[in-house]
Amino acid sequence: MAQPRHGEAPLIHDLIGIGFGPSNVAMAIAVREHNARAGGQGAIDALFFEQQSSFGWHRGMLIDDATMQVSFLKDLVTLRNPTSDFSFLCYLQSRGRMVDFINHKSLFPLRVEFHDYFEWAAGRVDDMVSYGHEVVGVAPVVRDGVVEHLDVTVRSGEGLAVHRARNLVIGTGLRPVMPDGVERTERVWHNSDLLAKVEDLEGAAPTRFVVVGAGQSAAENVAYLHGRFPEAEVCAVFSRYGYSPADDSSFANRIFDPEAVGEYFDAPEHVKRRLMDYHGNTNYSVVDIDLIDDLYRRMYREKVLGTERLRFLNVSRLVEVKETSDRVRATVRSLVSGEETHLDADVVVFATGYLPADPLGLLGEVADRCLRDDEGRVRVERDYRVSTDPDLRCGIYVQGGTEHTHGITSSLLSNTAVRVGEILDSLVDRGLAPDADAVRRVVDGTGRMAG
Repeated sequence: MAQPRHGEAPLIHDLIGIGFGPSNVAMAIAVREHNARAGGQGAIDALFFEQQSSFGWHRGMLIDDATMQVSFLKDLVTLRNPTSDFSFLCYLQSRGRMVDFINHKSLFPLRVEFHDYFEWAAGRVDDMVSYGHEVVGVAPVVRDGVVEHLDVTVRSGEGLAVHRARNLVIGTGLRPVMPDGVERTERVWHNSDLLAKVEDLEGAAPTRFVVVGAGQSAAENVAYLHGRFPEAEVCAVFSRYGYSPADDSSFANRIFDPEAVGEYFDAPEHVKRRLMDYHGNTNYSVVDIDLIDDLYRRMYREKVLGTERLRFLNVSRLVEVKETSDRVRATVRSLVSGEETHLDADVVVFATGYLPADPLGLLGEVADRCLRDDEGRVRVERDYRVSTDPDLRCGIYVQGGTEHTHGITSSLLSNTAVRVGEILDSLVDRGLAPDADAVRRVVDGTGRMAG
């Protein structure tokens, strides 16, 4: 990437993307397709930064037989542009598996297969991303009290560089959540680390695992560990009587329709709360019914055979985790009787979910210009643009952390293709797509260097 000469300000990009997970891969594709249609006069200059050395999406959860929970048609492009050659079907054709997939008669690919699709798509737009580059700060460029550009500081193996943007799109994904006071260690895992950590056990002979959580990931972890380590006991701990099935019925699934985002956005606050209460069981702390049935069959079969390796400590809560030199003791308390059970295990796995990264965490003083609601939450417009004070003219778009404004659907894979299309339309409608000669270097007297 060319460097400016001394005395020149950074090249002004129309859009800088922070993170390059599925959401911003889809954003890059949308920009690529827009530029192909628009030609030089309407092209958008976009650059993305990703701190990982290559594309990766929840690699620690790519269990061989785990399937996606969304239809393959809700890929990175199809709901926005059904004719796109970045679709999952085009991926299948490129891999020589189109007919095989059709014969499989399933809408839901293997998760490892969908990850391969993401990698395939990301590889076709890799000229738009710099891997191994971590965004460490964003600063406003102020002239006459107005901010029309943002300087993005990026750290890589070559040191720090500054890139200037008219707009940002933040897609930094989710962060694993651990219970208060519990730290991840070699024996205390979050499920996002499962596959990487399991490899470290190769050659060992673990005798007991404890898995905490009641959602899809927890159930998948229980099934995986039970199958992978046939001599080990697997104890599932959760506060319910059993896993709750996901409501994936046709009418309930309408909460994931693109139109549901706009309806939620326009709804009064009390209606938004009701919608969350009504339809939380489509996505949160629920498990596919087929997996529930499989785990129950395993448990019952073991009872019949008299070799119970699969244990369910239901209506219970893990209250303490204490490590020793070679084990970890999990203390589980019954919510009914208060009785405590001590489980000495090789590993405790917390399948305790994720939270969105703070979308404004990297913005520094720019965050002070972003508006919040009465509960301190970031205000986000319908086009996913953060509301800011009038003197900040740049667009700051977020792909995540918008449940309170846009609902359950807004940041999920189900809505990725539509969401990036709406962000792209917003960029164009706001007149920030450059003319042919608009990508230029300008002198601001700082002598700041950038890539």
